[in-house]
Amino acid sequence: MITVQVHSRLSQSYSPNRTGFAETSLVTPKLESKLKTLAERHESLIAKLNHTESMEASAIASVSKEAAELSQLTTLYGEWNRANTDLDELFNLLSSSSNDEDMLEMAREEHQGLSETLQRIEMDIVTELVPKDSADEGSAILEIRAGAGGDEAALFAAEMTKMYERFAQERRWKWELLSCSELEGTAKGFKDVTVNIAGKSVFGQLKYESGVHRVQRVPATESQGRIHTSTITVAILPQPTEVDVQIKDADLRIDVYRSSGAGGQHVNTTDSAVRITHIPTGMTVAMQDERSQHKNKLKAMKVLRAKIYEQERLKTDLARRDSRNKQIGSGDRSEKIRTYNFPQNRVTDHRINLTLYELELIMTGQNLPNIIDRLKLHYDTEALLAINDE
Repeated sequence: MITVQVHSRLSQSYSPNRTGFAETSLVTPKLESKLKTLAERHESLIAKLNHTESMEASAIASVSKEAAELSQLTTLYGEWNRANTDLDELFNLLSSSSNDEDMLEMAREEHQGLSETLQRIEMDIVTELVPKDSADEGSAILEIRAGAGGDEAALFAAEMTKMYERFAQERRWKWELLSCSELEGTAKGFKDVTVNIAGKSVFGQLKYESGVHRVQRVPATESQGRIHTSTITVAILPQPTEVDVQIKDADLRIDVYRSSGAGGQHVNTTDSAVRITHIPTGMTVAMQDERSQHKNKLKAMKVLRAKIYEQERLKTDLARRDSRNKQIGSGDRSEKIRTYNFPQNRVTDHRINLTLYELELIMTGQNLPNIIDRLKLHYDTEALLAINDE
């Protein structure tokens, strides 16, 4: 686990005889040198744009694009320098006023504000510097499947589906149910459910949710009050466009069949269910929720395209891993990533050793960002450290 610490230039044990600061910063000397180089590059590009008389239109466009890409990082670097200068001045002030308790107290308060500002700036620098994933800005497909635990796992799958739906609603993303296999009987659980979530940065927000989620609680049918453990599997697949993934008709085998169901008026009486097999990869997707064979085929193709796209992405990620062979955790569906303990109102994410006692608010989707944001910070920080090691 990587812990991000803010600057600690001043503490309750401050001594005026100190000659330096013990601090941990995300901006290492090597990274600072890189930031300085990029800022100087931005300055030279702006100078070029101020004298474009002899430049061709294509060259102007290229320079403008690069300058725009470096603009935010250059601004952050300037803010980072100013924040550090302010902290240095604060230290110098305290060095000459160490016996003035009122001055020390005011300085401590100012230090806290400056430290928080510096931390925010460094987090923004991390976000700007880490390699961008083109899929992060797009939509995603959510798959939830009940695992070990029988009916209790299916019930938890339904609750988790509702959690993600509420989270999507808060962000005004479009929620489209593609398929759902409900638990037979009186219990309202899901064996599996597939949803298309459309909107900006859906995949970037949800991609670290992939993996095995474990629930610990006393089932309603448990007369002895014993805690049971069940699991579900969550998969988040980036939603590509047809340009991202081109599938040849010759590579597909399409089977149609009569939909199965619990009975009643919603049972299809025609062969409207569709099963599509991608022959090169062996991937198979089946859809039967719609009465129209055409609609089922469109939904199946959407899911199949996402699965093929994700497979190619994972191959690329594996090829890019360095000699440390880091495990990012986000793509391994067999990995137990999180535990939801209802008796203790506790949620623990095992990848970053994060424990929050706010399970109820997390299950409503309201406090889910408290986990998602820390996961993103953790993995962005690891990516930045990898850049520093290059």
